[in-house]
Amino acid sequence: MFLGLDDTDTLDTPGTNQLARRLVAALPASFRGGLIVRHQLLFDSRIPYTSHNGSASIAIEAQPGADLGALLAVLRREIRDWYVPGSDPGLCLAERVPPVVMDFGRRCQREPVTQAEARRIAQAAGVVLEGFGGTEDGVIGALAAVGLRAAQQDGRVIHAPGWSWPDDFAGVQPVDAIVARGVDEIRVLRGDIEIGRGAVDIGKHLRPSYRAGKVVLFVERVMSAEPAAAEWRAIKLD
Repeated sequence: MFLGLDDTDTLDTPGTNQLARRLVAALPASFRGGLIVRHQLLFDSRIPYTSHNGSASIAIEAQPGADLGALLAVLRREIRDWYVPGSDPGLCLAERVPPVVMDFGRRCQREPVTQAEARRIAQAAGVVLEGFGGTEDGVIGALAAVGLRAAQQDGRVIHAPGWSWPDDFAGVQPVDAIVARGVDEIRVLRGDIEIGRGAVDIGKHLRPSYRAGKVVLFVERVMSAEPAAAEWRAIKLD
């Protein structure tokens, strides 16, 4: 199933990515959190947002017989405990994601949409969509995050099982070490060539993309007159 979050912070408080990590750590024993992916929505002055109008999605695996009610109770409690005045948190949880929700996610990257529309779509699709304070406009991005995640062609991976936070995996890293962190492919952005050896400068954090249901790190060749520690440099795409 997929969990979507949005608008959970203010400019002076920890953001949605941090809340997503907290929720993964708090899941009941019969559930396991997978990749956390950040999704960039429309960046437009007509839309209220905290910093860059991004939302987050989490893949959650459930053991047979797992209690969905217990999961929702934990998620609601953690979000309420996290709430700060001035934020407008929204949560979406979906076991099945129909095409109309995926289409809604893509629209949220192209044009402004309304909270009323998000709630109508969620109700018709049979997915959980709830607000937790403020205007509750976060339900828009939460539903969009679930739709974009289910379509498997969008976003930047900010956490994977086994990653710590803060994470000291940074700078120049061998391809083998990057793959061991859960990256499925390392590809040259221009030319679509897969890299199987060498070293990549990943910068401050490993932030691969989520494409075709895979974790993909896009890279470009380092062009420098001086000898470089790595032949490749990571490109962070939304």
